[in-house]
Amino acid sequence: MLDANMKQQLQGLLTNLREPIELVSSLDDGAKSAELAELLDEIAALSDKVGVSRADDDARRPSFLIRRASNHDVAVRFAGIPLGHEFTSLVLALLQVGGHPPKTAPELIEQVAALGGDYHFETYFSLSCQNCPDLVQALNLMSVINPRITHTAIDGGLFQAEVEARKVMAVPTVFLNGEEFGQGRMELEQIIAKLDSGAEAKAAAKIAAKDAFDVLVVGGGPAGAAAAIYAARKGIRIGIAAERFGGQVLDTMAIENFISVPHTEGPKLAAQLEQHVKDYDVDIMNLQRAEKLIPARQEGGLHEVQLASGASLKARTLILSTGARWRQMGVPGEDAYRNKGVAYCPHCDGPLYKGKRVAVIGGGNSGVEAAIDLAGIVAHVTLVEYESELRADAVLQRKLASLPNVKIITSALTTEVLGDGNKVTGLAYKDRNRDTPHQIELEGVFVQIGLVPNTEWLAGAVALSGRGEIEVDHRGETSQPGIFAAGDCTTVPYKQIVIAMGEGSKAALSAFDYMIRLPVKAEAEAA
Repeated sequence: MLDANMKQQLQGLLTNLREPIELVSSLDDGAKSAELAELLDEIAALSDKVGVSRADDDARRPSFLIRRASNHDVAVRFAGIPLGHEFTSLVLALLQVGGHPPKTAPELIEQVAALGGDYHFETYFSLSCQNCPDLVQALNLMSVINPRITHTAIDGGLFQAEVEARKVMAVPTVFLNGEEFGQGRMELEQIIAKLDSGAEAKAAAKIAAKDAFDVLVVGGGPAGAAAAIYAARKGIRIGIAAERFGGQVLDTMAIENFISVPHTEGPKLAAQLEQHVKDYDVDIMNLQRAEKLIPARQEGGLHEVQLASGASLKARTLILSTGARWRQMGVPGEDAYRNKGVAYCPHCDGPLYKGKRVAVIGGGNSGVEAAIDLAGIVAHVTLVEYESELRADAVLQRKLASLPNVKIITSALTTEVLGDGNKVTGLAYKDRNRDTPHQIELEGVFVQIGLVPNTEWLAGAVALSGRGEIEVDHRGETSQPGIFAAGDCTTVPYKQIVIAMGEGSKAALSAFDYMIRLPVKAEAEAA
């Protein structure tokens, strides 16, 4: 199951085990159970602190429990074979159950340990989902810290009948004590906030007490991270407030055009960006959504950013790098069936549609790539494009045309997502050439029609283009002195990671240049 290189790396990591652990399996006679048994034996062979046994005490098979030998309350369970994107989750679970301390803020560990009540979490993931590991790892850690918390991570692609019975149509999906708790990417702070009603108020009070920053970066994607690093190197007071550190990069599967790095994946790059920022003296405020901007009344004054938590942050200069999000079709049924057949991430949710019929909306590179990926999983893909021809690169179009289970429909206007009240059952569209309506029977719709900037909260504060992008000059400055912007939320063309990083760096240098040229009187008033 593990190649020689993986075994060598894992063997080295297992030397960090402080206490013996046990791998307790529940198996049947199937091929997947045989694979899991082989994997567990391979792991156990790498360390004398890892034991393996078979108990068949869990209804889900194959599954296994990782438990501390000296205290069975410290345990994590996986249903399935956690390889692919979940291999890191497996390694961390082995280490943490074995007593290796997590790299988590002490205050978060204290909050988890203090949670009262009994919490049984179940998370459905797919091995190709890049957003699932963070959630799986957070809940695994919680179950290690607090004995009244348990967690089972379930491979939805392997337990299809269970997925359909519980109407899981997007990953990750979490159940708490049998009831749906949440869907989509969640970090430890978010989970704690949902369980501890006072957590958000405490965080808001802590933020409200902060002094004004020299530079405040709003947004934690590539542009925001680059801006924070460049500004911090100037030795000034820097803060970064982000709704989710990494931004859209977290939803990107393969990155092959980041100069000097032939291949990487979004979550890996996002983690590297965050670690690079942490190498500097930057005050990182994650999970903070900006709701209103109040520009300074006079040049050199303090700008104010009001957050959804109720707290406010002030700064001499701002760098807005709030990025963009998936564009929606805006048709009836889209919102009603979101995560019930309407999806935006083919890599994450594709395995849940194995053997089913789906549609992909959009004929650009993203749409065609999604259709190609899905064609290897689902029974049939219908690609629906508004224009008269696809807009994707020729090499992608040739690959798509070669697939036998793909149909391409052009000059088509999607008019409605159809459903039975619980899930998607079809798609309605209009032939733009003949003005005739059509319907397609299917179980899933993957929307891939581009991005929309996250700038609604800035209306009236800075100048926006007709597309909602922040208007910036060649220095990255907005219509308000001392407020700069960078990345996908701006009018700068070509929304690419490498361009966003460059623009973020430029905005930071411009912000610093702006500050050092302020009159001494203005600086004194701002202070």
